[in-house]
Amino acid sequence: METSGLGIGRVAMGPLLRVLTGPDEPLRLTPRPILRYAAPLGLLALAGLGAINAAYLQDARGMHDFWALLLSVGAVLPVALAARRPLQGWRVAFVMLFLGTFGSAPSESWPWSPVQIIGYLVIVLLVALTEEAVITVWITACGVVPAFFLTDQGNAYGVAVLLIAVALLGDVLARRRRNRHQLAEQTELTELERARRAVLEERARIAREMHDVVAHHMSMIAVRAETAPYRLSDLGEPARDELATIATAARAALTDMRRLLGALRADSEEAPREPQPGLADLPDLVAAAQRAGVTVTWSPAGSGEAPEPVGLAAYRIVQEALANAARHAPGSKVEIAVLALPDRLEISVHNSPPQSDPNAAAPHPDDPQPDGPHPDNPQPDGPDPDSPHPDSPQPDGPTPGGHGHGLTGMRERADLLGGTLSAGPDARGGYVVTASLPYREDSE
Repeated sequence: METSGLGIGRVAMGPLLRVLTGPDEPLRLTPRPILRYAAPLGLLALAGLGAINAAYLQDARGMHDFWALLLSVGAVLPVALAARRPLQGWRVAFVMLFLGTFGSAPSESWPWSPVQIIGYLVIVLLVALTEEAVITVWITACGVVPAFFLTDQGNAYGVAVLLIAVALLGDVLARRRRNRHQLAEQTELTELERARRAVLEERARIAREMHDVVAHHMSMIAVRAETAPYRLSDLGEPARDELATIATAARAALTDMRRLLGALRADSEEAPREPQPGLADLPDLVAAAQRAGVTVTWSPAGSGEAPEPVGLAAYRIVQEALANAARHAPGSKVEIAVLALPDRLEISVHNSPPQSDPNAAAPHPDDPQPDGPHPDNPQPDGPDPDSPHPDSPQPDGPTPGGHGHGLTGMRERADLLGGTLSAGPDARGGYVVTASLPYREDSE
């Protein structure tokens, strides 16, 4: 029971200690044009009230000019202070409740001047508007106590009722303001949730469309390529090998499609937990490009181990660079170098000029392509392994403005890991893509 009593005492005395000696953070006022004029006008009004209070003290109490001026400053200064720091303003006003009775005449109904009474009520209202209810209770109680010692009993009850009424008014207004603020926040959260739900629904719709249309056709390509040797008896060995390559590429595209559908459905349905490609899958990517007719050589080096996000980014960068080389430099030789250092992964993909025109420079992926497809059209399966020849006509037209998504995607992958990526033609008419991907802890 004693422990419980001590706990209740701490709960009750904690707010009182804050009222008397606790910190008082300045109010955060919303910048408004009217505040530029409110501060000087308010100070001017307080100065006028101070002058009125000084004249009242001189007339009613016969007080000397100096003391009248000093008490008048003490009557209006707490109001100016409470405009920014309500608790500090109240502390000064509370002390003035005792000092303000100096020289009061028996003919006065109250031991305080009217200006001091109005100023104290304004401060109590400000505290009730800005502080918690328990702070307002202590402020009101501290103001009522001097009234019973410094005034007669009838006036003391009037002071108590007036203080409680002002405190209740401020508390009601403060609660209404907080409720409006919470309602606005809840409305904003509701709008955000609606927008998020709309995005999820759109992603789910896109996933359904991709599954029903693209995945269906890719499955048909894979099935027809795999069954063609059994349906067509006069196929030669090169044609059978080409059909097998097409079937393998179609199956790989289906696997990537399932991963993409899983990402689209991640927030609405259970996404598949299939492993993402990484550095260990680069030999298969190179082999697929070679089967498609691209001359590729690659040289892995280094002993560092790349984190999974770095490996995935490296795989996608090499995949897109191979696709661009196969599409825009047909017949060129592609050299891939991957260097795994202790702190980063260095990647270089260089292709020679196309054999069709050795003196022509390879087109830049960011340059406009008026007569052919843009290099930034994403190729999820590498350098078009499902096409019979890399320089066969492509159905995709140029991207307006010459800016697509492939090269941008590569740069975004590098930026997400804190790395760098550069791409551009070299002095021999070829094209080179280099990337540096650091091993950061936040990417592991």
